[in-house]
Amino acid sequence: MQIPFFQRFAGPTVNKIVGAGNGPEKAAAERIIQHALAGLPELLGAAVVQLVSGQTLATYTSSREFNLSKVLGHNTEVVRQQQKALAALQLGSEEQLEEILITLNTQLHLLRLLPDGQRFLYVAVDCRDTNLAIAREVMRTCE
Repeated sequence: MQIPFFQRFAGPTVNKIVGAGNGPEKAAAERIIQHALAGLPELLGAAVVQLVSGQTLATYTSSREFNLSKVLGHNTEVVRQQQKALAALQLGSEEQLEEILITLNTQLHLLRLLPDGQRFLYVAVDCRDTNLAIAREVMRTCE
């Protein structure tokens, strides 16, 4: 039996795409994560986040220990700060941020701006389960 009050203490939902909000934006975010999961079934976690507000539109995690809510706000700020740094370089309008890669000993964390420039896709994978080229290609096709 699932009691909503106790679900707060159980941690994130695992192996299920969880949407936030409502309407077409939520449905689109869920489809993006479904596509990422189809290409990378060994995903540790994935999320679609609005860049301006930092609001999470949809998430997926394969482990309770991999708590996306703790990291997504920081990742939103990483994208914003990198955009500011690139603007300071004055490279011109043809140069736009596409992707940020964070490499750890056993994990790859990728942040890819979606074509509208208003949202980004976050994906975390284990280096032993996939490689960077596969992860990047799957993310590119999620758009």
